Parts: sequence; C-alpha cells; structure tokens
Amino acid sequence: MPSIKSLKLILPIVWVGLAGCAQPDVAPPVVSAPAVTGPATVSAAPANPPAVAAEKLRTDCIAGRRLICGRVIKVLRDGLVVDSGYTDLLRPPLTESWLIPGTVSAKRNSASLELHQAGTPCFGLVFLTDTPKRPKPEVWDYVVIMGYPAGTYNYQPAPGLQKPIRKFAAGLDTAVKLRLQQPPAHS
Repeated sequence: MPSIKSLKLILPIVWVGLAGCAQPDVAPPVVSAPAVTGPATVSAAPANPPAVAAEKLRTDCIAGRRLICGRVIKVLRDGLVVDSGYTDLLRPPLTESWLIPGTVSAKRNSASLELHQAGTPCFGLVFLTDTPKRPKPEVWDYVVIMGYPAGTYNYQPAPGLQKPIRKFAAGLDTAVKLRLQQPPAHS
C-alpha cells in the first residue's frame, strides 16, 4: 500500500499529465492552395553550385592531406620540388620549424609505404607551393609541413623530359583555389 508521502509526490505529476490531455482539440487552420494552371517545374539545382563545389573540394583536400617531410631538390619561383619520405625528420627538436637545414643527418626509409589516411607521411617526388616566406629554403634543405592536394605539376628533371608529380599546397585555401582552376577530369 503506498504511503501518504509517496502519494503527495505522485499526485501532482498525474494531475499535470491529465490536464494536458484535457485540452480541447484544435484543428489546424485551413489554407487553400492556389489553383494549378500548368505543369509544375521543380529546380533540382543547388542554390549556389560554385560554393557547393568549393566545399566538396575543401573536404577532399582535408581528407587527402599529407605530411611532406623531405629534401628540397629544386627551388622554383612558385614552389619547391621535394623528395618526400624522410620520416626520420619527425623527431624533436627538428619538428619545431617547417624548414630544417641541410646539415642535419636524416635518412629515407625505403621500406615505408604511403597510407591512404589523412595526415600520414607522403612518399616520392612532390611539388610544394604556398610555403611560408621565412625562412627562405635552399636546395638540399629539409621541409616538414602539412600539404593539401592541389592537383599535378609537370616537373622537368632534365631538359626535354617532363614528369607529372603530385602538387601540394601548404595552405588549405590555396589548395582549394588551385583545384577549382583545374579543368574537369574526363571519366
């Protein structure tokens, strides 16, 4: 048998619940629809297609980012050609700056493979653009910086030779802009 004290606690809850149920039913207002005089057309296109494409590219760039850790092979006006894959550079105190002098001892681990995960080290020749202005890189220096995929770059290792290599930008916004400027890929 419930005590008087427990009934005093339960009874107000029951009354509030019953009061809510006792409200009269109110019908929703009737709104007349306009008469349809012709076939209806529905636009399936998004409101701002360039913004949607830019946001998708931004998401793709974040998912495809790689840690560029390698030796500068060539310094060009618009970026650096880097032989990436020197994971030995990922040790303190070397990681305190994006640019490491070429006098540092570093080895390339030839047995490593590049994983398809965001933020993992990148391996192979890459072109890196949108790097910080200071300090100024020199040939044979090392870089350790996050890069966002920005398409491909036609690298000329020797006169008359062209080799397409992956292009990365150190800035996410720059990577998105560069990818928006590329012609669409044919399937």
